Amino acid sequence: MFLERVIYPVTTLGPGSRVALWTSGCTKHCEGCANPELWVHSDRQLFDVRSVAEILRSMSDEQGAHRLTITGGDPLEQPEDILSLLEAVRPDYDDVLLYTGYRIEELGQILGEGYLSRLRDLVDVLIDGRYVEELNVPEAVLRGSLNQRIVFFNEGLRSAYESYLKEGRQVQNFVCDGVVVSVGIHNLPDVRNGRDDGHLVGVGLGEVSSPTQEEGALHG
Repeated sequence: MFLERVIYPVTTLGPGSRVALWTSGCTKHCEGCANPELWVHSDRQLFDVRSVAEILRSMSDEQGAHRLTITGGDPLEQPEDILSLLEAVRPDYDDVLLYTGYRIEELGQILGEGYLSRLRDLVDVLIDGRYVEELNVPEAVLRGSLNQRIVFFNEGLRSAYESYLKEGRQVQNFVCDGVVVSVGIHNLPDVRNGRDDGHLVGVGLGEVSSPTQEEGALHG
């Protein structure tokens, strides 16, 4: 699978302290996208799914992480790899949030209802739809724009997410290879100006290892 980064602990992409994973590769190229550098992928970003799964399992065992957010890029432009990864780590994570630029209806048509059924079993919360810059408003908490939907496959998590949404948009910054990576949903002026207003936490990306309290950023 094509993977750009894995960071922990992230608190700005869902309730609680989460492992966040960014895939690379997206053909949608939405205007104003916050991560255009993840539209294309390269050989340096190619990793074996089993190795990535082992990293996530180790983070769960060693750090007590049990919440996972997968974003990108568009993770579901690598549909089979994402399913294989989720099947491997599902026992270790009881809250899995997945972002995709596809609508659920598109997924059924493109990938088939069988794939969608499997995805529902492995993902707790799905945020779907393309980013629309004109609809990027502060009220779209946890989403880039208002047209995107928060779909609960696991109704047991709805209360935790609804409480989280009441807190409003949040931004958290990590230093990765000497570069600040801003994590969270930015308001439109911040996206346009490239502003990073959060507190710096974490360290640079490097060889894959489990993070200490000071080491929050990993590279897959």
